[in-house]
Amino acid sequence: MSLSSHTGTWNYPTPTRFGAGRIAELPAACRELGMSRPLLVTDPGLAELPITAQAVAICEAAGLPVAVFSDIQGNPVGSDVTRGVDAFKQGGHDGVIAFGGGSALDVGKAIALMAGQTLSLWDVEDIGDNWTRVDASAMAPCVAVPTTSGTGSEVGRASVITKEDEHRKVIIFHPGMLPGRVLCDPELTVGLPAKLTAAVGMDALSHNLEAYCAPGFHPLADGIAVEGMRLVFRSLRAAVADGTDLAARSDLMAASLMGATAFQKGLGGMHAMSHPIGAVLGAHHGLTNAIVMPYVLRFNAPAIRDRLTDLARALDLEITSEMGLIDSVLELREDIGIPHTLAAVGVTEAHATSLAPAALADPSAGGNPIPLTVASLEQLFRASLAGL
Repeated sequence: MSLSSHTGTWNYPTPTRFGAGRIAELPAACRELGMSRPLLVTDPGLAELPITAQAVAICEAAGLPVAVFSDIQGNPVGSDVTRGVDAFKQGGHDGVIAFGGGSALDVGKAIALMAGQTLSLWDVEDIGDNWTRVDASAMAPCVAVPTTSGTGSEVGRASVITKEDEHRKVIIFHPGMLPGRVLCDPELTVGLPAKLTAAVGMDALSHNLEAYCAPGFHPLADGIAVEGMRLVFRSLRAAVADGTDLAARSDLMAASLMGATAFQKGLGGMHAMSHPIGAVLGAHHGLTNAIVMPYVLRFNAPAIRDRLTDLARALDLEITSEMGLIDSVLELREDIGIPHTLAAVGVTEAHATSLAPAALADPSAGGNPIPLTVASLEQLFRASLAGL
């Protein structure tokens, strides 16, 4: 398959440049949004890598000065956003380049949201109509540049930020948080280590899969999710085995974007469990989604048997049933080195009890095909620990 088939310029769900080498168009994307002095937000590790220096050099060569802010955590917290807003104001910036994986994208979008606000970040938690408190005219424009292929935050209208004093992941939402321009260049993901490629690829799968399984009539989301899952099953093993496979990297970058587009329909138990694990233990979000995936699927199977059977047919699996689909997930996880139980990320038996209430309170829980309870979530945590 030629790389020319993996290039496109789209206007859905937001203006997007997709294809190898398109990082060269970063200055144009910034100027289209009126930026003359953007702040590039990334994580500390990525800030030291050549791809970040390349992005800065491309902008500066085009007469667009850029400063870098990278003082953020792997699971970002509120103080990361506060420091970023301070850097934005002190530097006299007029826009944000959110550059990196899910953490950098979420913090970058939150900085753009809060740059001109007088209210607190937590005042914009995704509850009711909180988003209407925002002065939309004071938001800064944002260009999103993903360097992994998992969260799809580049096309999301929310950021997930941990509230430190409560050890709770909070969804910050405003429709205007959808970046005004997105630049998806799969060459930026070539240096991603195999283990991280596996984890973020499974994150993309979880977004598409939970969106597809969420109740409700939304054929647009379902269609996007099915194709996103097909791309993951087609290319994740190849990308883990050979990180320089640009066709595989392109498939995964598209699948990531598609998952975040599809999950406007809803998520479910995987994310409800994963969010408190990440908030309390600092575990990688994609990895925890990958670990709990088959256990949540088995729990939900009675309510989504027909859906999973249809999906198995669409993915052209040998066994076209709900068990065929679950077995294919287990095989994929084993092939790419995903641990089988939550013990691998530090979850203990005590956590099954302590984390279940937080999982039930997570907004993702409401999209689960079978209504969740504290008792059923305790059961799911224990199953994910025992490997049953």
